[in-house]
Amino acid sequence: MSEQQSAFDYLVTLTERGRAVLDNLPSQREKLEQLWNGVGFALGEQRCVLPMGDVSEVLVEPSVTRLPGVKNWVKGVANVRGRLLPLVDLVAFLGMQSAGGGARRVLVLERGDVFIGLVVDEVYGMQYFSRKSFQKESDSIATEVAPFVVGAYRQGTREWAVFQSSRLLEDAAFFNVAA
Repeated sequence: MSEQQSAFDYLVTLTERGRAVLDNLPSQREKLEQLWNGVGFALGEQRCVLPMGDVSEVLVEPSVTRLPGVKNWVKGVANVRGRLLPLVDLVAFLGMQSAGGGARRVLVLERGDVFIGLVVDEVYGMQYFSRKSFQKESDSIATEVAPFVVGAYRQGTREWAVFQSSRLLEDAAFFNVAA
């Protein structure tokens, strides 16, 4: 019986030592770095990122039907799975120079009654940023993009402007498409 009792005492001692060590360790929540994620894209030379919740899908630029009597930055409408998707060349709307190349993509925004595709120069996919790297102001943000930006995240030597689609959708000039 003393052998069983000593095994039990040994287990109790191990448990107490383990708890003592645990009390000195940082909690898991403190160890995890808080990350922010979004969809990275290019507007000319400017790298931007849209919050993940703003983008419903990313498409290869589809063929469009041009609309008469609209401004040149309205590309037209495209049939996307039976729905008419108005396409806007965001680079042209902002008055920027396109970076060129054939990697143009469409970021589809769907908010309430608004269903619209923003044509951008390139999409870089999901980007993750440390929340600590966020800056409300940045000198590297292009002036054309600045009214729609709420800050920037730094990733190495590169800054990514955080583009707010809500600011774009509230801009009266964005919905004034008549030429």
